[in-house]
Amino acid sequence: MKGRKLLMIPGPVEFEPAVLQAMGAPTCSHTAPAFIDIFGNCLGMMKKVWGCSDGQAFIMAGSGTLAMDMAGANLIEPGDRALVISTGYFGERYAELLKRYGAEVTILKSETGGTVPVSDIENSLKSTKYKLMTFTHVDTSTAVRVDPRPIGELGRKYNVLTILDGVCSVAGEEMQQNEWGIDVALTASQKAIGVPPGLALLVVSQKALEVWRTRRAPVGNYYCDWSNWLPIMQAYGDSRPSYFGTPAVNLVAALEVSLRMILDEGMENRIHRHWSIAKEFRSTMAGMGLKMLPLREEDAANTMSAVYFPEGVSGSDFLAAIAESGVIVAPGLLPSLKTKYFRVGHMGAVNNADINSTVAAIEKALKVLT
Repeated sequence: MKGRKLLMIPGPVEFEPAVLQAMGAPTCSHTAPAFIDIFGNCLGMMKKVWGCSDGQAFIMAGSGTLAMDMAGANLIEPGDRALVISTGYFGERYAELLKRYGAEVTILKSETGGTVPVSDIENSLKSTKYKLMTFTHVDTSTAVRVDPRPIGELGRKYNVLTILDGVCSVAGEEMQQNEWGIDVALTASQKAIGVPPGLALLVVSQKALEVWRTRRAPVGNYYCDWSNWLPIMQAYGDSRPSYFGTPAVNLVAALEVSLRMILDEGMENRIHRHWSIAKEFRSTMAGMGLKMLPLREEDAANTMSAVYFPEGVSGSDFLAAIAESGVIVAPGLLPSLKTKYFRVGHMGAVNNADINSTVAAIEKALKVLT
């Protein structure tokens, strides 16, 4: 156990010492040659992690919500139709975001803990012409994972831009943006990417950029407008200084360290590690008699778990008991069930010792309260 409480929530997560060391280094100029090299390295490594060699990477100072906002602001114009495939809180929130930019939004909602059938998605695409559709790869409110492959295929088939919200998935779940036909894949630094909060990260396909270039109306968000940021990303990628807004220098330095560690581990090995830890954790929870929120094992995320509280036990008491053992897990987030379950993050730098400590804390809470 660490000399402080172990943070096992679905982000921020525990971070590697080398990443934190990079965060604490003296801050340099954002136009210094050394920093431009760091930024350019990050852009290149992101495309490898995302599996999108011909895409355009963006690194922004902001949260995952900013990454969602940037995709919506640049690709939606008033009157555009958008299809939102929702498996929880963050799907429905994306629908509200798109409406702010004038989209006419249709939401396909799954049953709680489930996914939307691919046939339902295709039926909607057959009946209505949409400009784009969004889905949440892993919804942080439910720990439900969606298979991106068939959705990307439908996007290609019906010529609809596809946005993957990968805030709780990128670098922890399999990600093949090019192969799957995903036009925008976005995330945040504080989850499986393994960097403290403060960076919005996305990779955009050339098709999506071309759609943006042919907009009829100006982008309705000045800070998010790719007109302002694309030249910056291209300049840093070419090792040239440029400026629109000051980047989060120390966070970008930490991102370079983390991305290098991710690629050194190897994407296949990293995904397998997350899968193995998640599978063992869920099996252990089942052995304790605790039920998972995802309805099917194959829909359960590798990056986090959502677990129902034991019958007859106060959720707040259960979380407090776990914290007494030095472990912090997250309460529920889905409004209809938020007092019925808790959430555990197991992504990024998490290791078997962290999982064992978490399991021991949950087991102790069960003994005390049941």
